[in-house]
Amino acid sequence: MTYCVATLLDTGLVFLSDSRTNAGVDHVNTFRKMHAFERSGDRVLVLMTSGNLAVSQAVVHELHECIAQANARSLFSVKSAFEAAALVGETLRAVHHRDAASLKEHGIDFNAAFILGGQIRGEAPRLFHVYAAGNFIEATEDTPYFQIGESKYGKPILDRVITRSSSIAEATKCALISMDSTIRSNLSVGLPLDLICVRRDALKVQLHRSITAEDEYFRMIRSGWGDSLRHAFHTLPNPTF
Repeated sequence: MTYCVATLLDTGLVFLSDSRTNAGVDHVNTFRKMHAFERSGDRVLVLMTSGNLAVSQAVVHELHECIAQANARSLFSVKSAFEAAALVGETLRAVHHRDAASLKEHGIDFNAAFILGGQIRGEAPRLFHVYAAGNFIEATEDTPYFQIGESKYGKPILDRVITRSSSIAEATKCALISMDSTIRSNLSVGLPLDLICVRRDALKVQLHRSITAEDEYFRMIRSGWGDSLRHAFHTLPNPTF
């Protein structure tokens, strides 16, 4: 299982993903699910993946192959983030055309989803959710974040806190609380985490941090959020009915 969350803010973007994959309790591994495509001063795009690992890795591989081919349409040559999302969708459909039938023969569903966000010079930061069919939607003022994977446990804090006017620091804190809530409720989501922050108009990754169980700030988040919730619970009056 996977949990990835990304937020689109007036001041930039925040991306957070776990790194645990599993095919049953005896087959738990660590694979990175966040990929940065950066050409400093021109563009920075961050892609997060969920679903069938072989499918998502094939898509990421094809995207890198396009960049390596000088005349190919790639994430480094498209003119807008919308075109970048379309390219991810087209690449996903190409992998589906190649592999879906074989996977079905072995009883494996073709399942993958992606979050793509970032900024290309000349336009504002943008954020997209790409579905398994290759179609996609874009984040809006009213919906400033996307989740993929095991989303239900970490969603309540995002709904209560995140707005477009949230700062990068606030969005980072909220994403980490959302991740902690998911890890506590689902053992198939786990450390280490990948965190990327992109500041508006910087056109490069501002922060890329790997968060392990020894990370002091995340440990504080884990204990402090639990203590705060228990305190809030006990301060609310009991029902009188």
